[in-house]
Amino acid sequence: MAGPFLTTFPRRRRVLAVPLVFLLIWALLPIESFNPPRRLLLGIATTLRGESNNDILQFVDPLIGTVNGGHVFPGATLPYGMAKPGADTNNWGEAAAGFVSDDSLIQGFSQLHDSGTGGSPSLGNFPLFPHPGCPEDDFTKCNYVVSQRPVSRINDSATARPGYFAIGLNNSVYTEMTATMHTSLFRFNFPTEAEVPYPYTALGDEYIPPTVPNSPLILLDMIDLSNSRSGGNVEVNATTGRIKGNGKFRASFGQGSYAAYFCADFRGAEIRRTGTFLHTKADDSVQALGNLYSDVRIPQGSVGAWVQFSQAPKNQILARVGLSFISASQACENAEREIGDFNFKRVVEAAEVAWRAKLSVIKADHTGLSLDSLKTFWSGLYRTMLSPQDYTGENPLWKSEEPYYDSFYCIWDSFRAQHPLLTIIDPETQTDMVRALLDIYKHEGKLPDCRMSFSKGFTQGGSNADVVLADALIKNLTKGIDWALGYEAVVSDAEDEPSDWSLSGRGGIESWHALGYIPVDDDDRKGVGPLSRSISRTVEYAYDDFTIALMARALGHKADEAKYLQQSHNWKNLWDASREDRYRDRATGTMQGSAFQGFLQPRFRNGTFSEQTARLCSPVYEQHVCYFDTRHSTYEGSPWLYSFYVPHDMASLIKLMGGAAKFIERLDYFHASGINYMGNEPNFLPTFQFHYGGRPGRSAYWVHQYIPAQFNSSVAGIPGNDDCAMGAFSAFAFMGFFPVAGQDVYLLTPPLFREVSIRTPDGRGWATLRNANFDPTYTDMYIQSARLNGRPYTKNWITHDFFTKGGVLEFVLGPQESEWGIREEDLPPSLSTGTT
Repeated sequence: MAGPFLTTFPRRRRVLAVPLVFLLIWALLPIESFNPPRRLLLGIATTLRGESNNDILQFVDPLIGTVNGGHVFPGATLPYGMAKPGADTNNWGEAAAGFVSDDSLIQGFSQLHDSGTGGSPSLGNFPLFPHPGCPEDDFTKCNYVVSQRPVSRINDSATARPGYFAIGLNNSVYTEMTATMHTSLFRFNFPTEAEVPYPYTALGDEYIPPTVPNSPLILLDMIDLSNSRSGGNVEVNATTGRIKGNGKFRASFGQGSYAAYFCADFRGAEIRRTGTFLHTKADDSVQALGNLYSDVRIPQGSVGAWVQFSQAPKNQILARVGLSFISASQACENAEREIGDFNFKRVVEAAEVAWRAKLSVIKADHTGLSLDSLKTFWSGLYRTMLSPQDYTGENPLWKSEEPYYDSFYCIWDSFRAQHPLLTIIDPETQTDMVRALLDIYKHEGKLPDCRMSFSKGFTQGGSNADVVLADALIKNLTKGIDWALGYEAVVSDAEDEPSDWSLSGRGGIESWHALGYIPVDDDDRKGVGPLSRSISRTVEYAYDDFTIALMARALGHKADEAKYLQQSHNWKNLWDASREDRYRDRATGTMQGSAFQGFLQPRFRNGTFSEQTARLCSPVYEQHVCYFDTRHSTYEGSPWLYSFYVPHDMASLIKLMGGAAKFIERLDYFHASGINYMGNEPNFLPTFQFHYGGRPGRSAYWVHQYIPAQFNSSVAGIPGNDDCAMGAFSAFAFMGFFPVAGQDVYLLTPPLFREVSIRTPDGRGWATLRNANFDPTYTDMYIQSARLNGRPYTKNWITHDFFTKGGVLEFVLGPQESEWGIREEDLPPSLSTGTT
């Protein structure tokens, strides 16, 4: 266990020496290192001179969302990069992406991560851990296992920016990292002194010296964040120090396993000795472990190899770790091809170039915005490009010329905002992702709803890859996409129930066709899966069918179009007009609720209704009982929430709710009462659904209630698991529009900038949204009138053509709601009004 920095009574000389050592190392670090005094002083001087830096990367803070359940990966990576080196903490409840911005201990620096996920920690394979030396210069006395080696961090030393992460440890080692597509590069900075303070406390009567000789030992552990490894191999070359190996690991949210491989090399100091470790026992006579080298299968837990060095002449040791899912040899090839020169500065700068190129498709006028707002916007955009991850060339499951992306984690989260955003700002990559989804269908028989580590993830609701495909087709993503295969894939979702629909496709298809809904007592004999979530599955299946109808229309399948349009009405079959909003307060025993009546409710096969409290699974009533293992009829949300999920026919829903005025009143109550939980993606669209009731100004109002209160630049600056989607919500809100995923519809609100422009896909034009009379206090937050390319524009929504052809959409704003966008002909399309 990690303990105090000093383990004996502090002598005056030692008390002075330790901070002086820290400051000396800190000051001597290169300018790209974390917060060195030279950078701090230069920054202060620049501010005093009144100069500004227009580099948008200065507004990206990867640490946003690293507490409060955000589970954001803040380490170094390229856009959609496979290699994701980062620091891992021992905060087991929050460390889904490894790092947490709290006071938990650092247990290592691993190579692969997912970002923003819920559930179990994901990846975190092959962590390195640097010791500045071992007690009595005895390598057997260093701490090797993950339960014993963690140390505390230097307060406020974590620095993160695109392509770079650094942190100071309380063992006097300062660790920096950067990455290429398949390779991590670390720079470990060690003290200059011959003796280094030792941070560990004694166990029992064991004597632990206050200092150790400066002779760095760097270990590589075969473990992952979930301790899921089985078997594997590791070897270290005693001459070169190269460590390579592999392990087999479990997927974090689904079924399946995957093999991962690594190849680590070191530069910067002379090798003294090498060896392996098996749990707490380190050995310099055994240079390899695993069934490739003996008949012994290595056990679960901390097992690996280590290299001990002489004191580094320049007080730095570089560690390069190549990665692969094919072989250790390919991992070595990746490392040698991508970082053959071990040039840390070059790799950092190349990563910055890559991130600037991705983000430069957007130009925003920063006039009047706070630093908090700018960081919220640009950091949100950045996070949308962390996953899915480009594993092209690293797919061990089948040979293909198609792109392969992994970590669709999960499409239930990402289809609503992230993928529509990428369609606008990075259509080439979104096209590749669609091609990857179709290649998965081609080789595995179903589109995934969730996928990670080459494994099938659990299906949370509908077959929502259908929406991703429909969104791409109607927005004219075509390059290399086999749309005949795409249509075959979505029809397979709608018609062919798999044997295990908990992992892909849909369940209850016979009931869907026969009854027009998923009954709460479904007797599904065709496949297996959790017989729950009947409300949320019904409304998602209905919308999935609607998007399939749009694909059928675009591809000329008229009969199919009519069929799936008809099935898209099935949500109505769960509408219980008599259901009241009532629940018993567990603290007082009294009945609580509102006067609103009529909600989606579970229904039996015989047609009678069951009951689920309308607020169940919301922040105000038993929020945490509707996860994947739920017995209830909604998934991660309440009947209140799912009763608004009719994106294709809001006009019909509004009639069922008593007309536009009652609908607006109910939607306002949903937001104001605390039933809404913005930490989950299904809750995004209701922020903007006031448009359908002819009150677009209320959408603008609620945008300002959530930003910056729940979306801001603090480490707790997102309200739930990021899923690479929370940033898409805030990005859309800042730019002044929000997608209805799967339709050619964007709902308009005033941008939070004076002006923002998005480059058209051909690179020759810009789509610009502008506030003619921008008010940075946002008192004037309501659109009074609009002009599109100089002509009056009255619709409260716009189509994708605006972003592909370019143009200028200009708003005049005021302090009160206006008549703009409220006429029936200005509302977004609905199926029942014939406008879809």
